[in-house]
Amino acid sequence: MLMTPGPTAVPEPVRDAMSRELINPDVDPAFQGIYGDLVSRLRTVYGLEGSDSHDVVVPGGEGILGLEAAVASLVEPGTEVLCLSNGLYGDGFADFVESYGGEATVVDAPYDEPLPLADLEDALAADDAAFDVATMVHCETPTGTLNDLAPALDLLEAADGEVLTVVDAVSSLGGTPVPTDRIDVCLGASQKCFSAPPGLTTAAISDRAWAAMEERDPHSLYTNFLPWRDTDEGFPYTHLTTNVVALSEALSLLLEEGIDDVHARHEAAAERCRERGAELGLEPFADLDRCSPTVTAFEVPGRAEELQNRLHEEHDVLVATGLGDLADDVLRVGHMGHAARVERVDETMDALDAVL
Repeated sequence: MLMTPGPTAVPEPVRDAMSRELINPDVDPAFQGIYGDLVSRLRTVYGLEGSDSHDVVVPGGEGILGLEAAVASLVEPGTEVLCLSNGLYGDGFADFVESYGGEATVVDAPYDEPLPLADLEDALAADDAAFDVATMVHCETPTGTLNDLAPALDLLEAADGEVLTVVDAVSSLGGTPVPTDRIDVCLGASQKCFSAPPGLTTAAISDRAWAAMEERDPHSLYTNFLPWRDTDEGFPYTHLTTNVVALSEALSLLLEEGIDDVHARHEAAAERCRERGAELGLEPFADLDRCSPTVTAFEVPGRAEELQNRLHEEHDVLVATGLGDLADDVLRVGHMGHAARVERVDETMDALDAVL
């Protein structure tokens, strides 16, 4: 049983959709309709129904493509970028910025603390502050932390309403509400809460972000959102048709259930996971009020790899270890997408009880 925080288990209707006859997206006019329906359904998940403030695009490429493409599309040599971080992926934005010649100012906190709002306020108030872009992460998957973005967005808007915001919502979109209407580039991916296979990036892009991209005129093709703004005459490159069909089917399941009910299901699964963990003497890495509804990271100092292997070998349950410096100190249970079900959490925690 797959209980990792992405890629997640793919339900049978999605697997069936992938087995259908292949569509040629370059010559079959039907594909335009399939892609259009996909984008329309994603608008609902992003919370953009009835709004014309953002366009939603779905390039072919695993979720990390979105993080790099957002930077590549907005950053050039000399662009000042504020990278707000309390985790591995927040830190990673600075690497992308510097690789495209931008000037990254990292405002960070330890991975077990909230976003550093006081430091952010100081950075924005500095005499030489002239940020063009700000990046942040909604759900830091490696630590199971859900960041409250509203206070940071408030500070950015109050300090300078011209700063473009880029948010990695890859591990939260579809599992919990995301304030997309306040974000200029909001990034998701197919393999997390949607429970489709890896291979597609999703992005909700504001009008002013498009304007900045047009002015920037990125030189790349693959790491460039601009060619996806208007696909009426065709796509920038041959699209991943099977992945598109799979994600469309996954979204059909999600929207049939109802987005509010899906969010509630994630909350219930997360609550059960932490209740069962407490019974086993396990503490989440993040404080309970900052734990993500999509993934729980339990502290198991020095035992993560051992426990992961035993769960897989003895109980056919696959979870994830930590990343980076936390690789062997954190065990991560992914209760996202199709796996966000109390019965699957119970089976996982029963197995964990047996190997502790």
